[in-house]
Amino acid sequence: MARKIGSRYTAHQILGRGSAGTVWLGTGPEGDVAVKLLREDLASDQDLVERFVQERSALLCLDHPRVVGVRDLVVDGNDLALVMDLVRGTDLRTRLEHERRLAPEAAVAIAADVAEALAAAHAAGIVHRDVKPENVLLDALAPTGPGGAPPALLTDFGVAKLIDSPRRTRATSIIGTPDYLAPEIVEGLPPRASVDIYALATVLYELLAGFTPFGGGHPGAVLRRHVTETVAPLPGIPDELWQLIHQCLAKAPASRLRAAEMAARLQELLPSLSGLPPLDIDEHSEAAYAEEAEAEPAATTPAPLQEGVGAVPLVHSGAGPDSNRDTHTSMRVPGADELAGGAHGTARTPRATGEPRAGSARNQRGHQEAARRRRLKLGAAAVGVGVVVAVGGWLATSDSETGSLPAPGARYTTGP
Repeated sequence: MARKIGSRYTAHQILGRGSAGTVWLGTGPEGDVAVKLLREDLASDQDLVERFVQERSALLCLDHPRVVGVRDLVVDGNDLALVMDLVRGTDLRTRLEHERRLAPEAAVAIAADVAEALAAAHAAGIVHRDVKPENVLLDALAPTGPGGAPPALLTDFGVAKLIDSPRRTRATSIIGTPDYLAPEIVEGLPPRASVDIYALATVLYELLAGFTPFGGGHPGAVLRRHVTETVAPLPGIPDELWQLIHQCLAKAPASRLRAAEMAARLQELLPSLSGLPPLDIDEHSEAAYAEEAEAEPAATTPAPLQEGVGAVPLVHSGAGPDSNRDTHTSMRVPGADELAGGAHGTARTPRATGEPRAGSARNQRGHQEAARRRRLKLGAAAVGVGVVVAVGGWLATSDSETGSLPAPGARYTTGP
């Protein structure tokens, strides 16, 4: 059913839904457009509407081939909408759901496109703050690039910043998608350009591995892993590519590459990746998290949560997967004692197919069984040593009791 958006646009059909609003296929004076209509509760927030208007010029000025351009912002009654370029294709999350992981050349080509978009945004003083596969669109009508990858465009600039207003959240809250949040955000620091680099490196890791390096399980556990765990290497990719990913996932923001540097490095790596197949590694199953939940002692209850829709505690109250499609989740900033406690489980470790994951209950049971066998062997050896020592002691005692000296050349064994 068609609906008017302001005086210039008409929305015809829904293309998709997200936590911030609904995307419609629309028409305007210049032809087809995509209209992102924000939720009614956001449109009724006068403070947010004012911020929306303040951001208008910055968003409209962001013009780059790798950025989904914003054409207009509409504030009309209860409607608060972003009018954007229409990209004919799909988002990167949908492609991942169909293919699980991409060949390294295609993955790096897509990441390079997104890095170029971020470089343009950062040069304009804009931090995206919500880089993830859902916000990367693949243009199906444009010629494909390296590895058969369609051109990638980054969308939803400014949406996270608009929603994260002082009135809606507090300094003790986090807004974002847990799998892609940089450690400094988890620790309550203000987001700068480096948070986008961390998120993009996480997306690149996911394109190659089929899972994010710190994701899975309860959102609070995911947040802790970002701060406390070290990313595990990906087997089967060139060392130069791994070093780039590792550097961009550094805990210290200053250690990460800048967006323009990341884009240039990724472009340089493309020729060396030609023809490489997708990685053949096991995924971290949710069953493994269930095993970990059974093995780990219950965590202590945290302090009361701050106000906010969707706030979650930083304790594991039961196994269950995150939905990567959830965004702008409001979470309490963890205290120092909670972060010091370590993450629930470990960072995801890529491994050969069929090999148990380090830290899983299955792996732990194997280690426990091996330790039990070692104890039995040591116990048997100790019994043997005890017998020899006892015999030697008896011989020595017999000699001393009789007052006789050892025979010339005699040897006494008192141990192995």
